[in-house]
Amino acid sequence: MAESSVTFFLEKLSNLVIQEASLFGEVEGQVKLLRNELRWMRLFLKDADSKCLYDERIKLWVEQIREIAHDAEDVIDLFIFKVDRQRQQRLKNLKFLKFLPTCVGFADKLPFIHELDSKVKEINLMIEKIMANRSKYGLEALVTSNSSNADHRVSQQERRNANVEETDVVEIKGGMEAVKGMLIKGDQMRREVVSIVGMGGLGKTTLAKKVYNHSDVKQHFECHAWVYVSQEFNPRELLLNIINSVMSLSTEEKKAMREMGEVELGGKLHQYLKDKKYLVVMDDVWSIDAWSSLRVHLSDSMNGSKVLMTTRNKEIAAQANPHEVVGHTESRFYELQLMDDGESWELFLKKTFGVTNFTLVSLSEPMEELGRKIVGKCKGLPLAIVVLAGLLSTKEKTQASWEKVLASVDWHLNQGGPESCLGILALSYNDLPYYLKSCFLYCGIFPEDSEIRASKLIHLWIAEGFIQRRGKETLEDIGEDYLNELIHRSMVQVAEKKVTGSVKSCRIHDLLRDLAISEARDARLFEVQENIDFTSPRSIRRLSIHQHLLKNIISQHLHNSLLRSLIFFSNPIERKDWRSIQKHVKLLGVLDLGRMEDNYTLPKGIGELIHLKFLCIKGTDRVKLPSSIDRLTNLQSLDLHFNDSYIPHTIWKLQQLRHLNCRFGEILSPSKFSKCLINGHLGVERLTNLQTLALTAGSWLDGDGLGKLNQLRKLDLRGWLAPYFRKGFFDSIAELTALRTLVLIDSKDDKKKTLLNRVGLEWQKSVEERTLIPGLMSFSRHSFLYKVRLCGKLDKLPEQTEFYPPNLLTLSLARCKLKDNPMLILRNLPTLRILDLTRDSYVGNRMVCSSGGFVQLESLVLHGLDELEELIVEEGALPNLRSLQIALCHNMKKLPHGLLQLKRLEKFSLITGHKDLIDEILQTEGEEWDRIRIITSIN
Repeated sequence: MAESSVTFFLEKLSNLVIQEASLFGEVEGQVKLLRNELRWMRLFLKDADSKCLYDERIKLWVEQIREIAHDAEDVIDLFIFKVDRQRQQRLKNLKFLKFLPTCVGFADKLPFIHELDSKVKEINLMIEKIMANRSKYGLEALVTSNSSNADHRVSQQERRNANVEETDVVEIKGGMEAVKGMLIKGDQMRREVVSIVGMGGLGKTTLAKKVYNHSDVKQHFECHAWVYVSQEFNPRELLLNIINSVMSLSTEEKKAMREMGEVELGGKLHQYLKDKKYLVVMDDVWSIDAWSSLRVHLSDSMNGSKVLMTTRNKEIAAQANPHEVVGHTESRFYELQLMDDGESWELFLKKTFGVTNFTLVSLSEPMEELGRKIVGKCKGLPLAIVVLAGLLSTKEKTQASWEKVLASVDWHLNQGGPESCLGILALSYNDLPYYLKSCFLYCGIFPEDSEIRASKLIHLWIAEGFIQRRGKETLEDIGEDYLNELIHRSMVQVAEKKVTGSVKSCRIHDLLRDLAISEARDARLFEVQENIDFTSPRSIRRLSIHQHLLKNIISQHLHNSLLRSLIFFSNPIERKDWRSIQKHVKLLGVLDLGRMEDNYTLPKGIGELIHLKFLCIKGTDRVKLPSSIDRLTNLQSLDLHFNDSYIPHTIWKLQQLRHLNCRFGEILSPSKFSKCLINGHLGVERLTNLQTLALTAGSWLDGDGLGKLNQLRKLDLRGWLAPYFRKGFFDSIAELTALRTLVLIDSKDDKKKTLLNRVGLEWQKSVEERTLIPGLMSFSRHSFLYKVRLCGKLDKLPEQTEFYPPNLLTLSLARCKLKDNPMLILRNLPTLRILDLTRDSYVGNRMVCSSGGFVQLESLVLHGLDELEELIVEEGALPNLRSLQIALCHNMKKLPHGLLQLKRLEKFSLITGHKDLIDEILQTEGEEWDRIRIITSIN
């Protein structure tokens, strides 16, 4: 932990010495001395960090190093802040453009330099004493001896690939059938609550997921919803999550729902569910109040609807289903038990060796004896087994290695109590390489049971300085490796994967989250609201707010001059609190304002936060950024979510930006006066570090600047794109060969021109002729591009496969108004796995999937194709299709011809289908139709 603090500051200091040599003036020598001392410290800390647990002397020494690194960082950053403020003050006082200086003069910096010189000398003296203590108190021999926690890393191949899923590994024998039976069998028609009960770490959520995703359960209920409750539940958010799961809502409808209160939302949900057989899963319930707040809104239409609850408390299960208390003969809860020796050993082998069949593992007699001793320490608790096995999966499979782990398990259990699994979890944390510890602990800032978007987590790690550079790899790729390594060790769980197999979202078990919060507090990494020591708020460097704090409490923390990160998961701070931030919290590097419910203008004072690297504002309303945003020269990530936003054109000054995620963000045109203030052209081409660019189209697209962003991985352009579809635009896209995702949404139809022929393209020309005109013809060079979404009118799809990205996995078309059957062309894309044709992408009445086509396609969505009457699936087509959705195709009166031959189909969804179509699927007799009915959901 201390090592990561020193490494982060050392990298920052080294960059400053190189880039800002003139900034430090006469104190440059002291700053370089500080840098050199920190380099020596860092070498010793790699080993010392892992050993402070076993020796109080090392622990004290490491704590002192961490404190001095923090102090040094504060001194340097405060100096830079003061110099920048002085520069801004001079700019403000000058009245004539010709007197504008390029920098602050030495005389202006003199008082700050004297102060910096004094403080850096004091820090260097402290470092000298701390390093001397290493020899004085005999720490040198302890620190430099062989460490059990060397800088070991799983091979890149292992890190980049997902291992065996937890839901595949943890088999709760008998549990699946028992819980499934309670949900779908029997003649009880009243709404019931079925509960899975057991202590933390037994696998309640894992069992609930298996049951919830089982095909029998999916087909038994018309609609399904899963909500994570936890200790900090919010009834309104639970209602919103259920509504979003069971109802198909447009963006506008979702926005309207978010503006409703709890009672109105409850009424909407009750009305929607009153005639439907539903299943709602409430995961991790700690209080009967959570069920009480939802019960009145979940209609009981006596049709067999069910609620599945997971809880540690058997009393909650009994109270939620009171019929059982008054003499109901059949128990409506399933109580998980600890695993027996055989089940524990099986789970241990699967996770340690990454196999699904444990019988394939062969161990020598001494190794098996050691392994069984290690497993015995877990007392049959699945969480402890998979975490400990995750640790062993990174070790050599030797007797000496496992003996060392067994000894460590014994030591940790003695610290946490022999009956507690916390000791085993602590061992797995302490065994992490130094570069992963901060990353794991940081997962604890998120609310309990929350689903964490992987990209956001990695962007936060980068902003916090936890990702260490490694050759020419991008920080994002290294961060993805870090996350996969934590998953490999079972310290973090996969929640959802992308079609590429990479992690889309993750979560952390609540017991591991408790460990992370406890360890983070000891290391002064962060505090979460529920554990804040209000008597000493000034000691906090990172703060996570999960619920709305009392005004006087939040005010205390906004007077904390050391605060580096402020993250809201509740309502954001009020406007008047910005004065406290501007006055006191000068060194913020991370600011996540949470979800905005109303229009919001970011105060001008945001420009004071010159060290800011990460800024996020969620919501679907309107956000306006001030012109002072151009002072945030260290900003790496700006995320305005789905907000309609107004962004000053000076955003192009922020050359450190890596992620500009403002889907509905409009770049404001510069005024004539501001143009005079800018030296040279100011455009998107300046942001050469950009990897994500999501914006509304505007004049900034003119020229070839877009094509110079050669690191761009995601391009998402929306709005009125038509005026910018010139040859230069497509030429620019042709240069973006690092793209992974491309989204082009033209929201205004131009009747005279179409999306792909605005540049005079005629598809009858040869490939050689076509590649010279629009950049789109160069998609064959986009070998990383796996996801394409196009929304806008097309004359026809290109027939040649050379047009398409060679590794395309997901294609979504909308409002294209194609007249010819698109399946005849798209069938030949060899890697396509997901195809969405929506909102009049095809205006013909007959669609044919011909034999031998779509060999890899797994999911097909036909949505809003108003003219479509008939879908024909020829024999041999769509051999791997698993999911088929037909929605809002009002003229489609017959089921797809050839539906029965889709032998791998697991899910067939009909949404607002024609009555004849629904009658056909419900009334047609035959064994194969019984199979189709089982996998069909009608909404």
